[in-house]
Amino acid sequence: MSKTIIETPNAPAAIGPYSQAVRINDVLYLSGQIPLDPETMEIVAGDFHSQARQVFTNLSAVLSAAGADFTQVAKLTIYLTDLARFATVNTVMAEFFAEPYPARAAIGVAQLPRGAEIEIEGLAVFPSDS
Repeated sequence: MSKTIIETPNAPAAIGPYSQAVRINDVLYLSGQIPLDPETMEIVAGDFHSQARQVFTNLSAVLSAAGADFTQVAKLTIYLTDLARFATVNTVMAEFFAEPYPARAAIGVAQLPRGAEIEIEGLAVFPSDS
């Protein structure tokens, strides 16, 4: 088994005992990202659309650090404190993904770290020869 820890200053530093991502063989496990600005480590200002966009921007930075991109994402899990915001998530996601889209689940939760309204984690897959 080959295990590589992925870290980048272009995404928020871990706020607990975890890694931004871990690659094991051909699978990249992306830790949940909330809408933190990597420079300030504060929730980005603005509306929910801005916050959702920051989450995808953070995921993109971690993917890039691993040598991957959104085309390799196989599965996303989206956590929302208000499922009524799901349409906004779809709009923002369409800015970052093209068909074929990854599998995904959306889960309503009571609370997220730092008072965030959205958190997204995922799995990406590398070609077997990389």
